[in-house]
Amino acid sequence: MPLHPLAAITPDDGSPATPLYAVAAAEWTSFAEGKGIVAWAAAQDFKAQAGRILLLPGPNGLEGAVLGLGGNDDLMIYGAAAEKLPAGDYRIAGAPGVAGSFPALGFALGAYNYTEFKPSKRRPTPRLLADPAIYAEAARLAEGVSFARDLVNAPANVMGPAELEAAARKLAEAHGAAIRVVAGDDLLQQNYPMIHAVGRASARAPRLIDLTWGDAAAPTVTLVGKGVCFDSGGLDIKSAAGMAMMKKDMGGAAAMLGLAHMIMDAKLPVRLRVFIPAVENAISGDAYRPGDVLVSRKGLTVEIGNTDAEGRLVLADALAEADDESPDLLVCMATLTGAARVATGFELPPVYTHDEALAADLAALAVTEQDPMWRMPLWKNYESWIDGKVADLTNSADSAYAGSITAALFLNRFVTQTRSFAHFDVAAWTDKTRPGKPAGADAHCIRALYRLLQNRFGSKTS
Repeated sequence: MPLHPLAAITPDDGSPATPLYAVAAAEWTSFAEGKGIVAWAAAQDFKAQAGRILLLPGPNGLEGAVLGLGGNDDLMIYGAAAEKLPAGDYRIAGAPGVAGSFPALGFALGAYNYTEFKPSKRRPTPRLLADPAIYAEAARLAEGVSFARDLVNAPANVMGPAELEAAARKLAEAHGAAIRVVAGDDLLQQNYPMIHAVGRASARAPRLIDLTWGDAAAPTVTLVGKGVCFDSGGLDIKSAAGMAMMKKDMGGAAAMLGLAHMIMDAKLPVRLRVFIPAVENAISGDAYRPGDVLVSRKGLTVEIGNTDAEGRLVLADALAEADDESPDLLVCMATLTGAARVATGFELPPVYTHDEALAADLAALAVTEQDPMWRMPLWKNYESWIDGKVADLTNSADSAYAGSITAALFLNRFVTQTRSFAHFDVAAWTDKTRPGKPAGADAHCIRALYRLLQNRFGSKTS
């Protein structure tokens, strides 16, 4: 049973299907002349523009369809076909113009629609018959991204810390992984004081979710995802507008769970560990306060400059435990700062790392996997901005500038033994529909990270 059922793609078993032609703008004229459809296309102003669909009627109904590739530079363009084609089965005809599993992947991701509380207004989903040799890879990537999207799209009243734990348990059960959860006051007993402090004001108990999978002797990969299921800002309360989208503040956790699915489904030869600090940053008489000093799991003391900078606190306790094992690769992902959106927008998440080889690999994969990211600096001169006045650190830098950088510098203080560490400051959201990326929840960078792990550690399956 797949983690997230996919209705839009299926292995090609030779069943009858409508041919789907993918044509770049530069090849359009010769294609149209060869098919004898010049006048039909001209009447609809179709010139193979990117994402446009041209239906080809025949004597017995739909004879074929053409997907415009435009400049042939968008590997996810098949997502547009999934949104616009009428219901039915389709098969790519001739040279697809898009490499590898991208046609099936783009089609599956473009067909995604969150319908838990409202039926879809879209026409019934078309289905692409995918080459069986590449179907499994496309399906595992699409399942991982769609699983993460579902978690982020869910409203906070049905996706709290307990429900996020349930999702992690579902994932663990699907792949035979072990899972440990430390919740409520047990967080204090087991030395996760900052996770407890941030989450204690909510009626929904905070917790640390710890999933492990794979051969203990294999290379170690640890994922840490921010699981703030709703962020009111705490006593430094957000505005109404600032709270409107805070159901997505657990987007880092959702993405790391989606990536974990890809890793385990492919049976990558790694020892995987996933840490999710899951909390709600609420307001009550027990809420932590500006000016409080917290003692972290690592022993560093943290002065609270702003209760709305809670994500880095819960991540710090999880990162400290992850770092104790010195994994071969440690990845942190979080919807950490609005400053990241100001700097690079929704499409281009910042990534921070001191590992030059890792940075180079990620930059290359961002292009080849069409999973954008942009390296930002862990700038030493800003280190003093996160020094506390009465504690080792403050969670709110002494400057209105470089907010994403100073947040990354804060996290970096809790990773001292791991040589290869990367932090991603993601939006977990797509602000407007693009091919393969419907507007709404998204799981940035995890396809590139999955390919990185495949390249570095190999795969036991195709």
